[in-house]
This record gives sequence, structure tokens and C-alpha cells, in this order.
Amino acid sequence: MSDVAKDKAARLLKKRGSVSSLSSHEVKAKETTGKTKDSMSTVSYIDEPGQQDDNPRPAVQMENTYQLGPVKRFPVATVNNILKDVLTSYLQEEKYEAELCRQMTKTISEVIKARVKDLMIPRYKIIVLINIGQLNEQNMRIGSRCLWDPTNDTFSSYTFKNTSLFAVANVYAAYFE
Repeated sequence: MSDVAKDKAARLLKKRGSVSSLSSHEVKAKETTGKTKDSMSTVSYIDEPGQQDDNPRPAVQMENTYQLGPVKRFPVATVNNILKDVLTSYLQEEKYEAELCRQMTKTISEVIKARVKDLMIPRYKIIVLINIGQLNEQNMRIGSRCLWDPTNDTFSSYTFKNTSLFAVANVYAAYFE
């Protein structure tokens, strides 16, 4: 084992706290006092990220479950309550400002996505779309289109209005086999 490799192993083990308080100089001193290379014990360690080993680990293959439908249906009513709660709490007192609303759409969509994922509904992909606009005597139509399985896929939607803005939140739940 080269000196560089020994120093690296000693540093990594010290960093992880799994080696005694011997410094690399003490390790070298103990090696030279009567021990031969055959009787020297070795320490194994994991290389730092980014370094590849000559023997890569075999890929783990999962077996198919042959499950074609969801065990637990997507709870549309619960997600509607989440949408109502989040939109009301974030936008109740807000006035429309373009830059603020741009940031709010990102924030609100991440919060909704996290709360829906906390419901732990297996095998559903969650897509969250938020639209915020200014209330100014105008009409607006929002449409969406996707490939849909009506037996398993579903959505939830909520519309919010205050004195200066409106918000439409859609959560799509697509079953993933």
C-alpha cells in the first residue's frame, strides 16, 4: 500500500470517527517495527463521490408487481381542501403585482405539491398548475389537454378571488403503472 493511500485512508477514518487517535506518523512507525507486509491489516473505505471503482456494483432489478390499478384511490375532496387552505392563506390579503405573483405561483405550487405528497398515495404522479391574474373586468379561459385514463386518473381544481386578483389551482393525478 502506498504512503498516499495510507494517508488518505487514515484521514477518511478520522473524519468518520471510526479510528483511534493514531496519527499517520504513528501508523507508519508501528508498521516498520517488526511487521511484514503479509501480517499488516488493511482498512476498507468508500471512495469519495465521483471516483469510480474498477468493479461496479451489479444493478438491482425489481420484479414486476402486475398491479394494473391503484390500491388506494386519489382523494379528490382532501386535495380540494388543501387547495382551498393554501390559496386562501397565501393570497387572502395580497394585491396584484406581476413580480410578486410570479414568485407566488412557484411557492404555492411547491407547497401544494408537498402537502399532496404527504398524503402518501402510492403510484400517482402529481402535477400542480397555478395561474394568478389581475381582476380587471376581463374574461379568461384556461384549458389543458393530456393523455388520460378515466378509470384511474383524476384531478382537483379550486378557484380563488379577492379584490385585486384571481387564482386557479389545478392538481392532476396520473396513475403510474
